[in-house]
Amino acid sequence: MCIGIPMQVIEPTSDWAWCDDGGERHWIDMRLVGDQPPGAWVLCFLGAAREVMEETQALRVRDALIAMRIAMTGGSVDHLFADLVGREPQLPEHLRES
Repeated sequence: MCIGIPMQVIEPTSDWAWCDDGGERHWIDMRLVGDQPPGAWVLCFLGAAREVMEETQALRVRDALIAMRIAMTGGSVDHLFADLVGREPQLPEHLRES
């Protein structure tokens, strides 16, 4: 299985770009998504951008990947999902008692 990593374009060139994954720079093949401007977000798999993303979506994916790393070491991930902390799960309408 391959996990896509959201990266932000830092320095585009023809068909390739330097991208940041949250502190580390990577040389990414951009031919599948076309040239992207600095600041654009792309989802990368094995050194190639496969999808252009909105910033909010990219940051959510990044937080989920960080949470997965933290959870694997037994740490708390509450700060990454503040909108879910303290919220009770809701049953879908069709499963609720009348």
